[in-house]
Amino acid sequence: MPTVSTLQSLIGGRWLGAEANVPLHSALDSSLIYHTHAEKIDFDEAVTFARKQGVPALMALDFQQRAARLKALALYLMERKEELYKVSHLTGATRPDSWVDIEGGIGTLFAYASMGSRELPSSNVLHEGPVLALGKNGGFAGTHILVPRGGLAVHINAFNFPIWGLLEKFAPSFLAAMPCIGKPATATSYLTEAVVRMIDDSGLLPAGSLQLVIGSTGDLLDRLTGFDAVTFTGSADTAAMLRVNKNLIANSVPFTAEADSLNCAILGPDVSPDDVEFELFVKEVAREMTGKSGQKCTAIRRIIVPQKHVGAVGARLRERLAKIVVGDPSIEGVRMGALASLDQQRDVGERLAMLAKGNEILFGAADGFAPKGEGAHLGAFFAPTLVLCRDGFANDAVHDVEAFGPVSTMMAYNDLDEALALAARGKGSLVSTLVTRDPMVAARAVPVMAASHGRVLVLDREAAVDSTGHGSPLPQLKHGGPGRAGGGEELGGIRAVRHFLQRAALQGSPTMIAAVTGEYVRGAAVKEAPLHPFRKYFEELEMGDSLLTHRRTVTEADIVAFGGISGDFFYMHFDEIAAKDSQFGKRIAHGYFVLSAAAGLFVSPAPGPVLANYGLDNLRFITPVAIGDTIRARLTCKRKVDRNRVDEKGVGQGVVAWDVQVTNQNEELVASYDILTLVMKRA
Repeated sequence: MPTVSTLQSLIGGRWLGAEANVPLHSALDSSLIYHTHAEKIDFDEAVTFARKQGVPALMALDFQQRAARLKALALYLMERKEELYKVSHLTGATRPDSWVDIEGGIGTLFAYASMGSRELPSSNVLHEGPVLALGKNGGFAGTHILVPRGGLAVHINAFNFPIWGLLEKFAPSFLAAMPCIGKPATATSYLTEAVVRMIDDSGLLPAGSLQLVIGSTGDLLDRLTGFDAVTFTGSADTAAMLRVNKNLIANSVPFTAEADSLNCAILGPDVSPDDVEFELFVKEVAREMTGKSGQKCTAIRRIIVPQKHVGAVGARLRERLAKIVVGDPSIEGVRMGALASLDQQRDVGERLAMLAKGNEILFGAADGFAPKGEGAHLGAFFAPTLVLCRDGFANDAVHDVEAFGPVSTMMAYNDLDEALALAARGKGSLVSTLVTRDPMVAARAVPVMAASHGRVLVLDREAAVDSTGHGSPLPQLKHGGPGRAGGGEELGGIRAVRHFLQRAALQGSPTMIAAVTGEYVRGAAVKEAPLHPFRKYFEELEMGDSLLTHRRTVTEADIVAFGGISGDFFYMHFDEIAAKDSQFGKRIAHGYFVLSAAAGLFVSPAPGPVLANYGLDNLRFITPVAIGDTIRARLTCKRKVDRNRVDEKGVGQGVVAWDVQVTNQNEELVASYDILTLVMKRA
């Protein structure tokens, strides 16, 4: 256990705080471990530092470079994770619970580093496309671009995930070049402070990228402008209070809330107690009740089961919950730790009392609850509690009151429509689970559930092999939900980065649009030179470098030979009579032959800087190619992405996308696509 110390805020590039203020206690035995600091934060200094230091420093990097910094930071933190586990223990979390917070947060950094590297350009302009012709003569076009907002992001987080909560918001905003001010919940702010100290010590982030507020946000929100953004995770009541901040409303400051909600799990009407899915349902509910001691915004709060299986589900859950050993996670065999604080313990107790009115307690503190550990009677432990509501339509509390701990309510339904109606009474949730073995049940239920839930997990024996579970938000998928859940969105891959960027419509000539986006646009000026573009190294290539190939006339021998090699003897290529009756009126060449022939026209065969072709994007066959047609191709450097990587020999590589247009003798487009290649750097 650490020596009692005063936590500090990181403001304006320095650590602030020496005088003790609010005491913070271990969740395990209520011993004093930290204090918040008493010094007031100058939020004008914090905001000014973010604008004048953070924004320029981040804008000096491009998307790819910021992605590389995220990866380096993730590696740095992963090497030091055990230090964070020691601090996390004081929150009452078990090792698996801490893993979700610590390594889940670091994993999110890795995920966004990877997604940014794969999907974002080597610039600060993200072209959203497509380019639309706005005139008859090809000289005027329009598209959309996304650019950094030039503001800062304020991230206000809940107590339950002090590391993941910060990092899952920081990663996409950092990629979007928005400096962050993180404000953790006070109860577990010591763990957030520990990870921010590590980040600061790493020296990997530009000055002003991340600041930390311990304690109140004061007048911070009053200092924001429409170029800034605010995200919040926590209770629905607090989200509602922050949302109506006068300054946020007056300046149209983007505000995203991810609020606690009454998530549900539905046992499908097709599942019987003898099915594998029945046990999967019970296991998932028990895990979500006790994981992180039920302190998860995604935890299952409402268990919706067929009337005929209420007894069986209740018995199986009682059996599982009775095996959960509660206490100090350092003790062998303990599987559930404490709530984050005594205040949280009192709050859960009060809300359980509200839920218990008119309902039954199937399992709870009366069933032998005795947390293990020295001083555990002084800790913030709470018994796993299962409530039974026999009529979910007559009891509003089960759909309105959330006990943010190991408490869930089971309710019965008579048919699938009733189950879906009960699920919707939660007024919007982050996630729901449907356990079924019948695809038709899923097909009917999921569209209804999706209207009021941000994520829907369909769980069966096939998915169970790899399923990450009901309560695990993934970086690649959206996290958020409608209504009570806040109406916001987090994560979801690059969607989260776009949330922190400004979208603008761009109009102009194709040449000007290409210059702005850094991406060749058809109709824009091209640059032709005697040197084949495939002979140029990555640094030498420029957007718009182009080659117009020689011509090739397609013969019947080509079609016959390609059919023999590929095994594709589709009638349109070989049956003269049937082809005449088709919409084309004649035999046509294989589309993939056209691609192959085009490659033969533009590929430079000798060894050179182009190392590999690793994919095609946006492939379309526009006009059929018949025997006797003459084709040619235009190859143009469309986009360069420097991913800052080297091969095993230390030679640098970049990614180049090439625009390919294949035309016939009438200058009609017959095939259109992008080729993706790895290209060697000279240096």
